[in-house]
Amino acid sequence: MCYSAMIEADYRKYVRLFGATIDLREFVNLFWHRRHVDASLHIPKAMEAAFADPQTAGESEIKLLIDGWHEQQALHLQQLLFEQKTRLVEAERKLAVRPTQTWAEHRRIATKKIAWAHDKMASLRRPTLVAEDARIYPASYAPVLVMENGRRVIKPMRYQCRPAGKPASHDRQFPGTYNARRDSLPSYWRGLFGVSHGIVVMGAFYEHVNRHRSEGRELAAGETAQGVVLEFRPQPAQDMLVACLWSHWQQPGQPALLSFAAITDEPPPEVAAAGHDRCIIPIKPEHIDAWLSPDTADLAAQYRILDDRRKPLYEHRLAA
Repeated sequence: MCYSAMIEADYRKYVRLFGATIDLREFVNLFWHRRHVDASLHIPKAMEAAFADPQTAGESEIKLLIDGWHEQQALHLQQLLFEQKTRLVEAERKLAVRPTQTWAEHRRIATKKIAWAHDKMASLRRPTLVAEDARIYPASYAPVLVMENGRRVIKPMRYQCRPAGKPASHDRQFPGTYNARRDSLPSYWRGLFGVSHGIVVMGAFYEHVNRHRSEGRELAAGETAQGVVLEFRPQPAQDMLVACLWSHWQQPGQPALLSFAAITDEPPPEVAAAGHDRCIIPIKPEHIDAWLSPDTADLAAQYRILDDRRKPLYEHRLAA
């Protein structure tokens, strides 16, 4: 499962690379929803940075929504810091009188939350981007290239697909739907495969593996399996046009949702040797329009695109 990826988050690069247009209405809706309805929506900082210098009224509206959310988060973090610092002082006072496990636990939790809040505040205020700012995880949002009325269009979508017609509880029941296995395309994903195809630009992907498998060995006697996260990058370095499925979910009385899943297949030898059994599918640039405009009567053509993929050598390392 491709549980995390380093994406190209700046929609302007999609415009330059693909001659695409941006669906500003959907971007405004997303940032408005985060600002006024659900502040927990995860939008990578690199996606926000694309609107730092607005050129249109729509981009200016998004910039105001981003700034408002930042102010809201800063206030929340300041309140959290005050509460936890007060808790820490009280714990230290109690422990000085009579050490107990309860107040030691209060001190531990308060110390941990204070450090977390300081890290979040620093990230919120940091003016420059770092690599992590373009990384997505399940439930994160990313720009997705789709075809709409014969035009290439960029829309913001959640990285965990909720197919149209499914209940909202589908997210909890099937948490792994950020990936779509190729062997399940004609069954579980039949409502989207051959119908709603997209592309996400990635520079790297991340996988959970067992350390001993990544080291090409068996467990030693008495050794317990230990999990690690590996970063896989194509060599030579390149933008990978990753094949995806997407859905526009709607239900009366609930906000609409655009979401996507990356298609995965059997891994190339170097990924398998590193201990993982799946891999994303980077399609070739010459197949973009055919992939984005599938013919539902010719699914074999879509499988041929997936087969005629780019095949870079994936180098791996322990993720930071």
